[in-house]
Amino acid sequence: MTFESGRTELSTPLQASVSADLAAGLLDTVLSSLEDSKAEDLVTLDITGKSSLADHMVIVSGRSHRHVGAIADHLLKDLKAAGAGKATVEGQNTCDWVLIDAGDVIVHIFRPEVRGFYNLEKMWAPETDDAPQYIG
Repeated sequence: MTFESGRTELSTPLQASVSADLAAGLLDTVLSSLEDSKAEDLVTLDITGKSSLADHMVIVSGRSHRHVGAIADHLLKDLKAAGAGKATVEGQNTCDWVLIDAGDVIVHIFRPEVRGFYNLEKMWAPETDDAPQYIG
């Protein structure tokens, strides 16, 4: 089976720009929700090109188990209201580290001690001297 190369070339940039717009809208929803929930020490990492998992990674802290759980619940409700309600959630039973995979945006919500132990900022940040590093 053969494909016309002109069709593929025309459709690829259009899909890429639509995907980028959707990812930006999703990121805005996530950041707004986290801000409303009083999440602390918010760090946003652009991982486009580093991983095919997502375009953005957001890392925040909650003050306690209860705060981490409340941030996650609020974010899931806001994602559903924005039309991105099929997010995958891990760790909501213990609320030490809750991971929410919303497709183009992955959100990590930590208690400060757990966040300091894993230090995802250092692992995923660009390799520069001024890369963000969580010291909690």
